[in-house]
Amino acid sequence: MKKGIVTLLVLVLSLSLCITAIAQESTEPINLTVAWWGSQTRADVTQAALKLYASENENVVFDGQFFAFADYWNKLATAAAGHTMPDVIQMDYKYLSQYVSNGLLADLTPYIEDGTLDVSGVDQSVLDSGKVGDGLYALCIGINAPSLIYNKTLLDANGIAIKDNMSMEEFVALCREVYEKTGYKTNICYNNGTTWAEFQMRAKGIVLFQEDKLGGTQEDLEEIFSIYEQGIKEGWHVEPSVFAEVSIGQPEQEPLVYGSTPASMSWCAFYYSNNMTALQNAAPEGVELGITTWPSDEPQKANFLKPAMFFAVTVDSKAPEAAAKFLNYWTNSVECNKTLVGERGVPVSAAVAAEIKDSMSAVNQTVVNYINNVVTPNCSVINPPVPSAASEVYQLIYQLQEKVCYGAITAQEAAAELFEQGNAIMAGK
Repeated sequence: MKKGIVTLLVLVLSLSLCITAIAQESTEPINLTVAWWGSQTRADVTQAALKLYASENENVVFDGQFFAFADYWNKLATAAAGHTMPDVIQMDYKYLSQYVSNGLLADLTPYIEDGTLDVSGVDQSVLDSGKVGDGLYALCIGINAPSLIYNKTLLDANGIAIKDNMSMEEFVALCREVYEKTGYKTNICYNNGTTWAEFQMRAKGIVLFQEDKLGGTQEDLEEIFSIYEQGIKEGWHVEPSVFAEVSIGQPEQEPLVYGSTPASMSWCAFYYSNNMTALQNAAPEGVELGITTWPSDEPQKANFLKPAMFFAVTVDSKAPEAAAKFLNYWTNSVECNKTLVGERGVPVSAAVAAEIKDSMSAVNQTVVNYINNVVTPNCSVINPPVPSAASEVYQLIYQLQEKVCYGAITAQEAAAELFEQGNAIMAGK
């Protein structure tokens, strides 16, 4: 009898210890570092979303880190070299293949297969944008498109009309008209926006970055620089000296919304559509912004829809399953996306996008309308992810662009250098 009681007591004690261990395990803090680039607006809504998730999952502790675009990739490269990357990183389409080929990102497929990550509401083509080979290494977190964001208040006050899908000739005529009537100049992605050169080549049916070379001839590449040469010569392009004391690529310091005189400001900015919220928030009081397409002589060839950006789980994460659960929340939670207000683009879940539409600001509803009714009916498939060497080529483009704007070289000379050096870079020479 005593033996039976002792045995029972041992079993009860063991069970109690197991329950305690499980309870301790379930409440053990899970630390997740999430890193991204972007504006202060993006930082604010992202931190709010992290706080909301943490309030619903009390054992999750976030370290949210955000940087300017250039700083972000420099810091991430350093962390990757030392295998100290954050758990979740914001990833751009053009760098995806590079990070996968270097073995830095975790395949999300197992988390989809076991139900941790529900992507049933995501269009397959959107989902596939995060694939490399047979693996899904990044989850798209918004859809956007190239967009010309402009000072609508300024143009309306001066009787200047603007239309979607302008040709290059119409755009140049518009730049002249704005400058003549208002003194405001034009900024065409100066040292920023790594898609502008690709966009220009798409109109010619050319994929700029190929596996071991640049697409197109030297004469084709001259178009990348000739618009700057013309704008500086005629006086309607912003002088390069304006950019010497600002953080290029930061919406809050974009000449569209930042500056003291028309001579140092631009009537427009070349960005992706999801940046309209940050730009509108940074605009002077009383200034309303509008949105249209980038200029092109072949808009259907040139226009495209793009994954605004991705979230990816790194191989350095010590809690990859918890990171995948967070991505699931980001994708499928209506409350989370009400907090994010479409700042990174239209939500990828059709059901979530429909649910939050009415709660979006007027600016974000304008962006949704732009994506659905202006770009989607008049675009073509996005280029494949660029090879890793493309980032070095773009630095070369920026350097040559700067020289052209300062008058050190001609557009023709810049194209010759790009053709020679760019092809050498792509070929690994």
